[in-house]
Amino acid sequence: MPDMSASASLAMTHLVSFAKEVDEDKVTPGVLGFIVFAAMALAVWALMKSMSRHMNKVDFTQAPDPEAEQAEPGTADAETSGQGKQKQG
Repeated sequence: MPDMSASASLAMTHLVSFAKEVDEDKVTPGVLGFIVFAAMALAVWALMKSMSRHMNKVDFTQAPDPEAEQAEPGTADAETSGQGKQKQG
């Protein structure tokens, strides 16, 4: 690795001394943590609002099946009762 310039080493010296001043027992998320949390909160709010709009469009009433109405009433009962019974012999 190439040698650091004088200004880079001076900057690193100041940053290291600043880091020593910070209390090692106290950890905070800082401004970046707040910005990330706020962005995630806004995204969840927008998704919930969108989901609410889409759910309001859904029609929960079920229409009757037109094929079931056309079938003869006695045919369905005969088919279901005959499926379970088999000839034993």
